[in-house]
Amino acid sequence: MTSLDSKVPVSVLIPAKNEEANLPACLASVARADEVFIVDSQSSDRSIEIAEKTGAKIVQFYFNGHWPKKKNWSLENLPFRNEWVLIVDCDERIPPALWDEIATAIKNPNYEGYYINRRVYFLGKWIRHGGKYPDWNLRLFKHQKGRYENLGTEGIPNTGDNEVHEHVILQGLVGYLKADMDHIDFRDIYHWLARHNRYSNWEARVYLNMLTGHDESGTIGANLFGDAVQRKRFLRKVWVWLPFKPTLRFIIFYFIRFGFLDGKAGYIYGRLLSQYEYQIGVKLYELRKFGGHLNPEAETSTVSSAKSPATSVVSPNS
Repeated sequence: MTSLDSKVPVSVLIPAKNEEANLPACLASVARADEVFIVDSQSSDRSIEIAEKTGAKIVQFYFNGHWPKKKNWSLENLPFRNEWVLIVDCDERIPPALWDEIATAIKNPNYEGYYINRRVYFLGKWIRHGGKYPDWNLRLFKHQKGRYENLGTEGIPNTGDNEVHEHVILQGLVGYLKADMDHIDFRDIYHWLARHNRYSNWEARVYLNMLTGHDESGTIGANLFGDAVQRKRFLRKVWVWLPFKPTLRFIIFYFIRFGFLDGKAGYIYGRLLSQYEYQIGVKLYELRKFGGHLNPEAETSTVSSAKSPATSVVSPNS
């Protein structure tokens, strides 16, 4: 049996909803995993059909609008048969070289988890500059040792049921893998804009929490002299007070961090990031105007998708 055929004793967790365009490539890239869970949020497209053909275990997640969200709930409740879990989004791919490294890394008794670097592709091009690379994510860890932080953003409607920008807090030593994972979304710009419209709701709440001194216990704190995540948190605490953030974000991405080297794709990406920053600012204004809440009329029109007062699960396929 060759290394390409051998199974790696890792359980893969893939959160999904209406991802028929991305799932085939994603699932093909994790075929070496000993176990694959698809945690779905009532997809209405062919996502389930695609997953079933690969033998993945399918679980339905019903979100009630409160913590925990999908990934933390999965870490708490799924019957993983392996000690190590690898969290992969539907628009991400795990190349063979990374699988080879994972197979070796999980045998090292000194580490409880590993950061994986991610290459982001946009309009078919790797966005290598503008601060998008390196992009370290703690995705491989012993599932009993790690949980996603709660940044106090629950209760804001239309942010989705999945942790996106929250980071994993891990008990134990963390290492770094050399091989990259790929972020390649096969959907069009419409979906990028729709996704970031949801993300800006979440970001506006994070900004508000920073401005109002929200309790940060149980989160990865800000520290200029800490690791990459802690440094980023420190800089964000400064950033939230700055004026002209949409313009500044484009200047930093495109000129200061050389986003122009990524050509037309880099320019468009930078413009969209500037627009995203403007959306966050407008939504932050709305939150502050209504005392920490979205427009009351908008909130009353939000319909919960939960089927019961708590998250629930159906038995996974075997």
